[in-house]
Amino acid sequence: MEKTFIKGNEAIAEAAVRAGCKFFSGYPITPQNEIPEYLSVRLPEVGGVFVQGESELASINMIYGASCSGKRVMTSSSGPGLSLKAEGISYLAGSKLPAVIIDVARTGCGLGQIKPGQNDYWFVKSPGHGGFKTIILAPSSVQEAVDLTYKAFDLADRDLNPVIVLTDGVTGAMMESVTLPEFKKNDYDKSNWILDGCKDRESRIVTSVTLDFDALEKFHISQDTMYKKWDKEDVMVEEYMVEDAEYIIAAYGVSARIAKTAIKELRKSGVKIGLIRPITITPYPYESFEKLDYSKVKGVLVVELCIPSQMIDDVKLGVLKKAPVFTFGRGGGFIISPEEIIESVNKNFLKEVL
Repeated sequence: MEKTFIKGNEAIAEAAVRAGCKFFSGYPITPQNEIPEYLSVRLPEVGGVFVQGESELASINMIYGASCSGKRVMTSSSGPGLSLKAEGISYLAGSKLPAVIIDVARTGCGLGQIKPGQNDYWFVKSPGHGGFKTIILAPSSVQEAVDLTYKAFDLADRDLNPVIVLTDGVTGAMMESVTLPEFKKNDYDKSNWILDGCKDRESRIVTSVTLDFDALEKFHISQDTMYKKWDKEDVMVEEYMVEDAEYIIAAYGVSARIAKTAIKELRKSGVKIGLIRPITITPYPYESFEKLDYSKVKGVLVVELCIPSQMIDDVKLGVLKKAPVFTFGRGGGFIISPEEIIESVNKNFLKEVL
């Protein structure tokens, strides 16, 4: 294990290298540019290949081709670029090809603004046509960005499916001390699906196209079975100070990190408040909300760097109308402060307390 002080985007890139990534293709867009910049130097040092595609469309299709060879592959972008890659992500899922996709989210629709936001939640939950899903990992620190990127490659290989790491411009730009993982061997058996020259085996085609409707339905059933398995085995969540909580903040990523500071301050004032932080956006930790004692919990506040709230739909599915659900967010690239969260808690829940 190696300790270093590193920027979030560069940490993600180094974690990918140590996870065995051997091919990256991407296109510049703020606030993720340090990822391809770092990998343009680092990948050749470990025998990998870096390509700056002429567009996001070209880049995601290069990922498709490289994944067919059995190499660990990755691309990165932000909201507008990810939109252009959506068709290719769907093709990866439809062809059962593993890939890791990093989304360093910015704020706003259209071109939006280069400042950080959490506006891609809805998009990554359904990142292309056809009704497929991907596991989505949402780090709230640079160390977690390293750990989850490293893990993402194993999940992608295990499921033969794309995996998305959803972070934001704050986490991508901040510098923290992290422990880097060891270099990993790409030891998954891929012999039954990769394209490697058709030596001593029948020829095969990697494609999402089929005219066999029965086969296509069987594929959909197998994918549904996989998604249900995720729900049972792959949910990751942090439950912070929820044991005696009368109020719950629901937040992910950098918003959850800020919310923790607000919770500590509120606790000093005697307010029993906790945090549920989804680490996997898909599969979502509904059970963390379902198992709350609603004879005690008086309300839930969803905190995000976006307006309107996007995670509120999932929170409401978990709460099932057992308590009121409120939202607080900032848009336009403004970062939420702990004081603003405390003010929102006061406004919605604690008029009689603070």
